[in-house]
Amino acid sequence: MDTALKPDTTVVIDQAGVPALVPTASAANVQRVKAYGIMRIRVKPDNLPPSMRPGVATAASTVDAAEDAEAPIDVSQHPLFQRRETVANFNAIGTRQPTKKGAPQMVERPDGRVKRYFTVENMREARQVGKRDPHLPALDLLHDIDLQLPEESEINHNVVLIENTLLEFDIDVDVVDVRVGPTVTQFAIQPFRESTNTEGELAFSRTRINKIVSLSSDLALALSAKRLRLEAPVPGHSYIGIEVPNKKPSTVALRSVYESKAYFEQAQKKKSPLFIPLGRDVSGAPVGIDLATMPHLLIAGTTGSGKSVCIAAMATSLVMDNSPDLVKLVMLDPKMVELSRFNGLPHLLGNVETELERIIGVLRWCTREMDRRYKILEENAARNIDIYNSRLGRKKRDEYMPYIVILIDEIGDLMLSQPDETEKTITRLAQMARAVGMHLVVATQRPSVDVITGLIKANFPSRIAFAVASGTDSRVILDSVGAETLMGRGDMLYQAADAMAPRRLQGCWVTDDEVRGVVEYWKAWKEKEDAKNPGPDYQPAPWERGLTRREVLAETDPMLEQAISVVVAEGEASASLIQRKLNLGYPRAARIMDLLVELGVVGEFKADRRSREVLIKPGTDPFKDIIEKRLNEKD
Repeated sequence: MDTALKPDTTVVIDQAGVPALVPTASAANVQRVKAYGIMRIRVKPDNLPPSMRPGVATAASTVDAAEDAEAPIDVSQHPLFQRRETVANFNAIGTRQPTKKGAPQMVERPDGRVKRYFTVENMREARQVGKRDPHLPALDLLHDIDLQLPEESEINHNVVLIENTLLEFDIDVDVVDVRVGPTVTQFAIQPFRESTNTEGELAFSRTRINKIVSLSSDLALALSAKRLRLEAPVPGHSYIGIEVPNKKPSTVALRSVYESKAYFEQAQKKKSPLFIPLGRDVSGAPVGIDLATMPHLLIAGTTGSGKSVCIAAMATSLVMDNSPDLVKLVMLDPKMVELSRFNGLPHLLGNVETELERIIGVLRWCTREMDRRYKILEENAARNIDIYNSRLGRKKRDEYMPYIVILIDEIGDLMLSQPDETEKTITRLAQMARAVGMHLVVATQRPSVDVITGLIKANFPSRIAFAVASGTDSRVILDSVGAETLMGRGDMLYQAADAMAPRRLQGCWVTDDEVRGVVEYWKAWKEKEDAKNPGPDYQPAPWERGLTRREVLAETDPMLEQAISVVVAEGEASASLIQRKLNLGYPRAARIMDLLVELGVVGEFKADRRSREVLIKPGTDPFKDIIEKRLNEKD
């Protein structure tokens, strides 16, 4: 490098901390300092580190002297080069100060400000495992993954960046707390400062929250964050939360939540068997939810954001904590591959359904089962399922009414293929099924108004939003923006039915091996129970008869069932009667009469030769023999 500095050039330090020669005209008022990864812009002299304040020899003064002398100088003797080693070793966090017992650790910044220094020692989680029922799967079937806390240097470095960035815009604030989570770290910014005036009185200097929120892009730039989310203010607290993604995000294992002391204390207060872990919040604390109090849950997010893993974790938690006589599951999976691994669980009322036509039939059965349960509650003068079950003694234990959780992995295909029928059944279940112990968990990757209609949305007060593409999608699911800033891979905003604002969580993760282990455990349990109490080898799903009936009607005539109701009510059957009552043409009415004869619903002609005798009594199922035959063929 040529060490001769010409009069028309100036020495500056670039972003990498390397001196460079640039023309004086283009380098006017340029001063960049690379110090511990922080770029500082000189705004006020009082806010600069002592080494950068006026009075210290600068490049400009040296160059001016060289210009006056109109003689080249030796760059190696330039003050910037002499200060290069000092800048490289610059400690932006500052020097730790002596602390008193019980007081937080303080640190003095290079410019003289005294701030708090944050440590990770008090962020370790306490563990406690409760005694489990020996008939339930052991937690050893699940894998444990320890949370990785960020280093102290990373946390305090970000504190300096936040404070200095806001200081450059004349906003002097303090970071009063740091909450470390598995995916993000939340920095608590207090938008006011206490000070003492000249008269000794305590005074507050406040900063508008909107002024800090408007600088979110500048903060993201300074922190080099992929996505930055500001919570202004944090509900229940007097500070603003700046959520910065961790350099090394942690995975929240389902077992780690089960074994935490905080979740153990929450589980001790549960009021229903449907209390399950959901994930961890921005402070790393485990969060549990009760599906019985939700009472229904709506999940939305883009492909790969974590919806299917969330549903799988919920299903795994339900079968980990409950036997088949307490909780039953109905799984509907139009995506065909996500929930099929749960086939074989004794908790399932039937195999996981994947065909759209059959899924609609299962939803119809759910509405019929809801009506049947309401009649039972009415006969027993019980207001809900808990009161009904509590009145059953040991002798009537067989009449216990289990909870039913209906899991639908993708509702978008259903709403596109059969929107009216899907919206009708799901809305009816969401409106009424809570009292009889039936609860819906519905997921979609299309949070648009044609999929999540106003009628569906109104009946799902509890919602989970994973990462979405835009703020518009976030408003559809949460009625507010924020989901578009999530990181994906289980990062969610959970809106509880009784909460004023959504809560950021990292969802639980379960692997295929964990699911397989739990399913195999319950399969072995079922074999032992069948050996003790032998029963039929094949038990069809409760909705199978209804689906078979519809298959028969589709193969024959959709009006056949109505025609049977008409002839049973009239006590006689004829083609003209069916033609008149059902407003059909004579050829179709005559074909229906032939079907009635084949089914054995009607017999021979009466004496008048105009009508036939009806052979079945009211309330008898004319399709019973056909359905039994087809079920045996499927077996």
